[in-house]
Amino acid sequence: MAAPPSDLKISQQARELHFRSIVVDTHVDTTQRLLEAGFDLGERHANGSVDIPRLRDGGISAVFFAIWVPGTVTGREAVKRALAQIEAVRREVSSHPDDLILARSAEEIRHARADGRIAILIGIEGGHMIDCNLDVLRGFASRGAAYMTLTHMRNTEWADASTDPPRHNGLSPLGKEVIAEMNRLGMIVDVSHVSDKAVLDVLETSEAAVFASHSSCRALCDSPRNLPDDLIRAIAAKGGLVHINFHVGFLSQEFIDFESAHPEIEREVEVEAKRRAGENGARELVEWDRIVREFAGEGKLPRVKWTLIIDHLRRAADIAGIDHVGFGSDFDGACMPFGMEDAAKFPRLTEALLREGLGESDIQKILGGNLLRLMEDVEAAAHRGKGSG
Repeated sequence: MAAPPSDLKISQQARELHFRSIVVDTHVDTTQRLLEAGFDLGERHANGSVDIPRLRDGGISAVFFAIWVPGTVTGREAVKRALAQIEAVRREVSSHPDDLILARSAEEIRHARADGRIAILIGIEGGHMIDCNLDVLRGFASRGAAYMTLTHMRNTEWADASTDPPRHNGLSPLGKEVIAEMNRLGMIVDVSHVSDKAVLDVLETSEAAVFASHSSCRALCDSPRNLPDDLIRAIAAKGGLVHINFHVGFLSQEFIDFESAHPEIEREVEVEAKRRAGENGARELVEWDRIVREFAGEGKLPRVKWTLIIDHLRRAADIAGIDHVGFGSDFDGACMPFGMEDAAKFPRLTEALLREGLGESDIQKILGGNLLRLMEDVEAAAHRGKGSG
């Protein structure tokens, strides 16, 4: 059995439970780091949040690498960049065959776990990358993409984002075709980043359960990227999941209120991150994360503690039920709270859930069992759809 880092003080029960469970993180942005010259996922890095040694330390069995292209990049260029990132993930897996294996299904995650390897899965973070072309979507699926987030920060030509003025009143007719094709392909529909109305349209359209791969609770932190209680309830009613995001701006109302009142601090962080990253654009998100914690340590920003992750998890579970929640960190793409700086800290979540009084079987559902069940449901719906076609 692996062991957590020596600086993590967790109980023997938490340690044993965590490292015999299937633990899944449904969203990391570490793919951007694979674009750095010389970056090796197999090395332990002093910056960022994810590498193989820290995934091992954190007892993480499976992790979804996000394929992300800014929403300002569209058309064939977005497709080209997305395909390059998919191949970067596949190359990294091939470079570490003793540690990693590419997976697409719940069964493959279980096989990877039994084989002592970490399952690497692919998620497309933004429907603009399909260029309004279902053949591109099919190509992504054939290369291993297990889910697609319908939008990123901007609307697509067929779906509204949560952070952009609405254009389609949710999903357009093409958007509904995209959902139907994802159902047929067995791809999970991801409603993180999409508008509230688009979530409702997805739930009405999709024949399979859906999930939010990395969203927290709007009732606790009033960000449009978080989900309100009624949508959390509706996603669960269809068999779906809500996976809690670790970003400080989605966890802490104090943090976003402070940023809103002090835009000059936010701008200072942005400028400093660009300065430190220099010509290496892939490093900018990593530097942003580090600078926010530095500023918090200096008293220039509120200090956000990792325990807020559990507050959001508890809220979502109270609304949706234990069978409908999990974790999607946003490592290497957002600002992590103190105490959850990297993948090695994941065992703290198990310890906290035990302290909440949850039973071991329920904790194992949250850590990964719920996600495996969702994947099986989506796979089964795809088979049903093909059988009726």
